[in-house]
Amino acid sequence: MPTNILMPALSPTMEKGNLAKWLKKEGDTIKSGDIIAEIETDKATMEVEAVDEGILAKILVPDGTADVAVNEIIGVIAAEGEDVKAAAAPAKAEAPKAEAAPKAAAPTPAAEAPKASEAPKAAAAPTASTSGERPFASPLAKRLAKEAGLDLGKIQGSGPHGRIVEKDIEAAKAGGAAKAAPAAAPAAAPKPAAAPLAAGMSDEAVKKLFAPDSYEEVPHDGMRKTIARRLLESKQTIPHFYLTIDCELDALLKLRAELNAAAPEKDGKPAYKLSVNDMVIKALALALRAVPEANVSWTENTMLKHKHADVGVAVSIPGGLITPVINDACHKTLSQISNEMKDLAARAKNRKLKPEEYQGGTTAVSNLGMFGVKDFAAIVNPPHATILAVGAGEQRAVVKGGQLAVATVMSVTLSTDHRAVDGALGAELMQAFKGYIEKPMAMLV
Repeated sequence: MPTNILMPALSPTMEKGNLAKWLKKEGDTIKSGDIIAEIETDKATMEVEAVDEGILAKILVPDGTADVAVNEIIGVIAAEGEDVKAAAAPAKAEAPKAEAAPKAAAPTPAAEAPKASEAPKAAAAPTASTSGERPFASPLAKRLAKEAGLDLGKIQGSGPHGRIVEKDIEAAKAGGAAKAAPAAAPAAAPKPAAAPLAAGMSDEAVKKLFAPDSYEEVPHDGMRKTIARRLLESKQTIPHFYLTIDCELDALLKLRAELNAAAPEKDGKPAYKLSVNDMVIKALALALRAVPEANVSWTENTMLKHKHADVGVAVSIPGGLITPVINDACHKTLSQISNEMKDLAARAKNRKLKPEEYQGGTTAVSNLGMFGVKDFAAIVNPPHATILAVGAGEQRAVVKGGQLAVATVMSVTLSTDHRAVDGALGAELMQAFKGYIEKPMAMLV
C-alpha cells in the first residue's frame, strides 16, 4: 500500500512552510532516516527525514513551492514490490480530497437562483459554489476568509492542485471581490467593506499615495510576516511599561580586557573572546536569579515562574531578526556564553537553527549599542515578560563625591509586561542588573 509523505510541522506553531528543495527524485529508493527534502519556515531551513521505506513514486509539490500547509500531501512512497505507477496514480486525486467535506445538502431554489444569473467564468478548480463540496483551502486561508467575510466558493486558488492559500484571500480583499452575502438580505447596492482596523490601510490605498513609477514592490516573505504578526499581537495585548537606568562600564571593560588577555590558546587561536554583550547576557541572567519573581510568563489563568534564566538574544539576519536562546545562562561561564552565542549567531544568519534553539526563553536582550544607538525601548516578545534594550557605552560627565568626573556609561531600558512585572519589581531587577555590570567580578563567583 502506498504511503503519503506529508508536509511536516517543524514547530508547534507552524501552519505552513516552503518546500525549498527535494533531495530525492521520482524513482529513487528511500530508506528510513534518509534526508529527502528541505523545508523553509519563517525562521530556518530544516531537513526532512523519511520514516518509511520504498520507492519515491510521485512528487506532488515541486521544488520552490511556497505556503504549503502542514499535513498536505507532498509526495508518495511505493512499498517494496508494489507497482510504482499504480502507487503514483491515485496520488493526484488524493491531495484535494484531504480537505474535502461530505456532500452538502441539496441547495434550496433561493440559494441556486443567483448562480443562474451569474456570468460564465473561466474554468477553475472546483469550489463550493460549483461542486457542492467544501472549498479546497488551507486552514489559514479559511480563517482569514471568515474574518473578512469572504465566500471561498467564489475564490480561485493559486496553490498546489488549486488550493486556496493566504495570498488568494489577500488578493480578494484588495479587489473587494467574493464578499459573502448575508442570508436573506434585501436586494440593495452593496456598500464597500471597511478594512479591518488591525490591517491598517489596504495595499491599493497606500499605492495611490505615490506615483506609479516611484517605488518597487517587494513581497513580504514568511519571516517578515511573522515578525509583523507577533509584534502587532504584542503591542495590542501586552500593557508595556519602561524603566531606564545608566550603568558605568569602566570596571566591566577592564575585567573584559584582562579575561581576554588571559584566554588560553586553542588550535592557534584564543579559546574565547568576550564581548560586552556576553557580559550583559550573564548579568541579566544572574539578576533574574536574584529576583526570581521577575523571571515569569503571564498566562490567562496562571503565572509561570521559571526555574532557569534562559536569555534570548536578538540577532539581525537578512530579512529580519531571530532570537536564539542561551539556556540556563546564569550557570554558564562567560566563555561558554561567548562561544555558544557566536555559534548560534552564525547558524542563525544561515537559517540553520533548530526550532528549540530559538523558541522559548524567559527574557531577551536587544543590543543596538554596537550601532551607536544611545537608548531605545524594545517590544516584549511573548511569552516573555521582559526584554532589555541595551544602548552604546559612551564617555559622559558624571558627579562622584561632589566632584565632576568622566565615566563610560551605558543606558539600558527594561520593557516589561505590566500584568506580570510591576514597577517596583522591575526596578528591583534593574538594580540587580546594574550591580553585576558595575561590580563585574561578582559574575565570576
